[in-house]
Amino acid sequence: MLQTIEATIDERGNVHLLESVKLDKPQRAFVTIFPDGQDMPETALLSEAALAKDWNRPEEDTAWSSLQPE
Repeated sequence: MLQTIEATIDERGNVHLLESVKLDKPQRAFVTIFPDGQDMPETALLSEAALAKDWNRPEEDTAWSSLQPE
């Protein structure tokens, strides 16, 4: 299941998550860096709940499982 976690990155490149995360094993992650002083685009925030309702389902995990690394 995909999760979105807000974080900050300091000037040395260290990522600081704004909430704790528990994982069973190491996981890959993507980091999006927003221009200085710019918040997350409103459209991304507004669509997140609607997309999560459709994407975060066992059927979706099964449908895309062939693309997941072993």
